[in-house]
Amino acid sequence: MRGKRVHRRVALYSHDTQGLGHVRRNIELASALVARDPATDVLLITGAAETASLPLPPNTDLVVLPAVTKSSTGSYAASDLQLPFADLLGLRADLIAAAVAGFSPDLLVVDKEARGLHGELDKTLAIAPTIIGAAGHRMKVVLGLREVLDAPERCRLEWREARTTETVITSYDQVWIYGDRTVHDLTRVCRLPETVRDLVRFTGYLAHGRGSGVRPRVSCHRSEPVPDGPYVLCLVGGGQDGASLARAFVGADLPRGHHGVLVTGPYMGSSVRTELAQAAAARADLTVHDFLSSTLGLIDRAAAVVAMGGYNTVCELLASGRPGLIVPRVRPRLEQAIRADGLARRTHLDALAPEGADARALTRWLAGAALRPALPHALDLDGLTVVPQLAADLLSESDVADPATRVVCDATA
Repeated sequence: MRGKRVHRRVALYSHDTQGLGHVRRNIELASALVARDPATDVLLITGAAETASLPLPPNTDLVVLPAVTKSSTGSYAASDLQLPFADLLGLRADLIAAAVAGFSPDLLVVDKEARGLHGELDKTLAIAPTIIGAAGHRMKVVLGLREVLDAPERCRLEWREARTTETVITSYDQVWIYGDRTVHDLTRVCRLPETVRDLVRFTGYLAHGRGSGVRPRVSCHRSEPVPDGPYVLCLVGGGQDGASLARAFVGADLPRGHHGVLVTGPYMGSSVRTELAQAAAARADLTVHDFLSSTLGLIDRAAAVVAMGGYNTVCELLASGRPGLIVPRVRPRLEQAIRADGLARRTHLDALAPEGADARALTRWLAGAALRPALPHALDLDGLTVVPQLAADLLSESDVADPATRVVCDATA
């Protein structure tokens, strides 16, 4: 009698100190992995408690770490607990290591920070070679990177300071870059050494197929309310730095016959949300929502979309083919500005610097964009198909080439 198949186990870590972008990306990866192979259990390790209210794929659960907050200057502190940051970091490190050791995944995918927040993954990476996954082989470790990190000089500086190159070479089996290298080639602009480039796989944007395999976790789950008639949409990500764009959209004249929909995000200040809600109440053609667990349906049916340049929003916009205007955040990182510029050169999306994105500029853009048809983009948008194949291929490899045996050299990135 043939024995029951052992479920493959995958752990996805993201540090999540500001917004939900990192964990939302991991949720999409979890969904794709489970859809490709339903005999997969996924553990999300996240610093965002709000993840508990988001829809998740089947066979997926959470470990939520004590929260960390990031100030406008880039410094970190405990969000809720009255602990010194060093003590909080130690607690998070212990929890991550215990979760990974107890879950014993076949694959650990780390989002963006190779050593985690301020090195909180060091303990986990130290024991990684001893962890045997459900299939009976050494746990494989992958670093997952969005296609743009920051300005090249800052990227190189941060990699040196965090000892990222050394960590990748000694502790990681592969590096997955979630983008199309014709838009932004991270390996080239950040001058990654050959020893790291050899581990890199470009997956394409995590665009097509988003949201297809998730399910609500709680009964109060709020999906997007789509208007009956034509509408234009404004999205400002988590909202913590979207007040200026939101005010410009609320003050804009909308295309004739179109309604306006603004989603402020869960992190926009309460006073600004109140201001925007009052402005919308004075207009019959405008609706403001705060937190929606999904905006896919809103984007897919919008006549035109104005949005900031966060990775997940851009992926949803690319997948829809809808006319879009990206107004990127430029502080504290240039990530969104670099992404917006690259996409404006390679696609039919438009980009506008935030200082020029006032109500009059949005009025002019919306008037023309609302008349355009949806058009596909000539980019690789199939990352959610590619990643499960990369995972399957990696897990089918033998354990001969242990990362710990690699020679650290050319660590200049």
